[in-house]
Amino acid sequence: MAVTPWQFKFFDVTQVQLPDDESSVLAEPGNITSVVAGSESIFFGSADGTVRIMSQAFKAVRSFPTHDTGAITHMKQIQGTALLVTIAEDLSNEPVLKVWALDKLEKKTGKPRCLSTLSIHNGRKQFPISAFAALEDLSQLAVGFANGAVTVVRGDLIHDRGARQRTVFESEEPITGIEFREGNTTTLYIATTARIMTLVISGRGQGQPAKALDEHGCGVGCMAVDKATRDVVVARNDAIYYYGLHGRGPPYSYEGEKQIISIFKDYVAIVSPPKSNALPGGNPLRALGIGAADDVFNTSTFTLLNTELRFIAHQEQLSSQVKAIVSEWGDLFVLTTDGKIFRYHEKPFAQKLDILYQRNLYVLAINLAQKAGLDTSQQNVILRKFGDYLYQKQDYDTAMQQYLKAIDNTEPSQVIRKFLDTQRIHNLIEYLEELHDHHKATSDHTTLLLNCYAKLKDVDKLEEFIKSPGDLKFDLDTAISMCRQGGYFDQAAFLARKHGEHELVMDILIEDSKRYAEALAYIWRLEPEEAYHNFMKYATVLLRECPKDATQIFIDYYTGVFRPKKDAIVIPEAPTSSGMGIGISAASNAVQNLAALLPLPYMNVNSVASATTGSEQKSTMSQAQIIETDVDEPAPEYKIPRPRTAFSAFVDHPKEFIIFLEACIKSDNMQEDDKVDLYTTLFEIYLQTGSTKKDGERKGWEDKARKLVEGKNIPIDTSNVLLLSHLSNFRDGTILVREQQGLHFDIFRSYTTAGDTQGAIRALRKYGPEEPALYPAALAYFTSSPDILSEAGDELNVVLKKIDEDGLMAPLQVIQTLSANNVATMGMIKSYLSATIDRERQEIAANRRTIETFRADTETKKAELNNLATKPVVFQATRCRICSAPLELPAVHFLCKHSFHQRCLSTEEDVENESVECPICAPQNQTVRAIRKAQLESSERHDMFLDALKRAKDGFAVISEWFGRGVMGVGGAD
Repeated sequence: MAVTPWQFKFFDVTQVQLPDDESSVLAEPGNITSVVAGSESIFFGSADGTVRIMSQAFKAVRSFPTHDTGAITHMKQIQGTALLVTIAEDLSNEPVLKVWALDKLEKKTGKPRCLSTLSIHNGRKQFPISAFAALEDLSQLAVGFANGAVTVVRGDLIHDRGARQRTVFESEEPITGIEFREGNTTTLYIATTARIMTLVISGRGQGQPAKALDEHGCGVGCMAVDKATRDVVVARNDAIYYYGLHGRGPPYSYEGEKQIISIFKDYVAIVSPPKSNALPGGNPLRALGIGAADDVFNTSTFTLLNTELRFIAHQEQLSSQVKAIVSEWGDLFVLTTDGKIFRYHEKPFAQKLDILYQRNLYVLAINLAQKAGLDTSQQNVILRKFGDYLYQKQDYDTAMQQYLKAIDNTEPSQVIRKFLDTQRIHNLIEYLEELHDHHKATSDHTTLLLNCYAKLKDVDKLEEFIKSPGDLKFDLDTAISMCRQGGYFDQAAFLARKHGEHELVMDILIEDSKRYAEALAYIWRLEPEEAYHNFMKYATVLLRECPKDATQIFIDYYTGVFRPKKDAIVIPEAPTSSGMGIGISAASNAVQNLAALLPLPYMNVNSVASATTGSEQKSTMSQAQIIETDVDEPAPEYKIPRPRTAFSAFVDHPKEFIIFLEACIKSDNMQEDDKVDLYTTLFEIYLQTGSTKKDGERKGWEDKARKLVEGKNIPIDTSNVLLLSHLSNFRDGTILVREQQGLHFDIFRSYTTAGDTQGAIRALRKYGPEEPALYPAALAYFTSSPDILSEAGDELNVVLKKIDEDGLMAPLQVIQTLSANNVATMGMIKSYLSATIDRERQEIAANRRTIETFRADTETKKAELNNLATKPVVFQATRCRICSAPLELPAVHFLCKHSFHQRCLSTEEDVENESVECPICAPQNQTVRAIRKAQLESSERHDMFLDALKRAKDGFAVISEWFGRGVMGVGGAD
């Protein structure tokens, strides 16, 4: 009977238990002529014009006559209101339509109030009504007759304000169905035994003739409206047809004769006679009383068909024919001609699913769930069950599709365990990828997925996974770690760079890929703080592998001129922008290789000189080259670290260390404390480097070290220079320091200690004039051994001469020095001794003459003093020594034999004669008195005497001088 292979029992069927009196009324043949449901009630219209209203308990709550003559053939209850429309007809008169207000009762009769009564015109033709339809507001009603006429009634039937009737359609075929479709226009669907027509009765298009939708009609009772879609449903013997505004939709094949159809939820309720009793071709007029006489005794087949999902929800054979089908209270009710009412209650959705599960109809279960509007989690339960079923059937690909659909509400481990077998690795990859797309993956899932890629060696899929756009879909650390473990270093570096993990990028480039040049190029493109952290971490490795570039980055950073490099993409044979100062030839291989691995931090992709898209653009990009652009931008500000922090990185790299230190010394950004470290360290590394070279090269390094410390204001600690020079056996450094500190004797002593006679001679000649004590030391050194004496040569005589000339040593001291060993001979000092003896003899003779002279002078002075004190003095001067005029009294005579006029002396009267002094001798006398006074004062300054004694070369001469000054307590009168 049905082409669909699916038939189920989705409905529970129970017979309604009716009271005896109600059962007898319904079972009376021909008594019930129409049935309608609505507003929580079921209405039965009888042949005698009475309406019976039944409640949900199927008890008659009211019964009232509506028409005096004729049977009630059609009714309409306005849902949600208390309005009921009844139509009674008896073929002898025109059909009568009445509108009842069930909630308004007449006081006299107690029956509902009749709001309006209307006779329906059919051109006075006595034909029964074959179809009836009404709008919910009762503003328009349509009545179809068996003679092919359709009458439309318009008006306010509720308030009985009159109505207009008009025959809008006439046909030679009987009308078998009428339905309204509301929208922007009100369209009337008209079905005859031969055609399906549409007629616009209000709105745009009104007044135009009926339009044929289909050249096939239907039987009476085989036309209904699906209120959910507002489509008109027509049942014919071959299929179920849906008609919309624009024509017929796709049919749903369901063969067999159909007597009645009704729409209930998602189902089409169909009543069909048994196929064996069906007349060939069917008889569309049997409902009008035209047909086989034994139809009334035939059984019926009742079917609930879901046309969209193509399955039968319920089907059964009824022992008697179906009189009517109505739905209320969420159930479907079927009234048979023998007065029985059957309730069809749809099973709970879970039970329906269980039925489908038992038959493994998971696709239908999914479709049914979607149709029912179940939430996603409930639908995913079905999908999982479907996946499990397919998995058991070893249809792994299809099973995985179901698991993927249910991924949001499925525990991933339940699926992953099923596909861990190597043969199903592709399914596993698919599921893991979907987990990541839904952001449900954990680090373990990422690990598993990357292991799968690695096992298949599918680099393309791996790159597609890690380079997927949008938000991060996986655990970054896990992905990078797995890529590194699997040997996919380029992909790991790309991930780390994309998410700003610069330290990881360096780890991968250096420790894994061993691409040191690319690592340096990457550091050059980082911000100063990031760059510093990374190149310090790998400084030793980079200096070993890329010494020149690594040293340069140290120099730039520590001198404050570090500037992140930028790059541009250049298409070969394409003109570059004016902002780029260098050409393609300036791009280094390291930068080009790095750009092939991962996007550089400062990649200027806007410089691509191409307007192509798609595959052409991809091809162009693959041919592009990466070059460093020359951008005139100031260096970014950053805190310059102290140079000492970089020293440890240059262990075992003295050449690069020297370049770094020399560059830092030339920089203007160094502080004084840093300069001390730089100069000291550079001096040390110069000496260390020179110590490993041969004589020629060693001298060059020592010259550098000497130049470093021989200048003025060099910020280096002399103690460090001395220590380093001593450790490196660098005598010049020691000498320079001692020179700067004036330690000339120490310099000479260092030469003599080392046995360097020529050096000692040079030091003697250089420092001897400033340091006379060097000559006695040189004398002792030159005569310390025959070899030294032989090497010194004539220098011994020079020393002796200098000692003799400057009186640096007494002859006895010279003799004692030379006699300390058996090196010097008398012949060597013969001339010195001879000259010394002669000179001393001359000095003795001169001293004796001086003594005699001083003694004679002393005796003369004493005699003069005695004469002045005891003998008279004769003054013979005749002229004044001031004015040169002849002396006149009063005159003044002085014992110095100078005479003056008293007036020329300008002596005050109150001045005593003893205070008057000869003006000629007064200056000389004053000088003598000052000298004497100074002698007396200095005689009391013993500290000055001791100081002079320490500084003097000839101590005896100092004692003699100070003895004359009276320091020994000897004094005399002025």
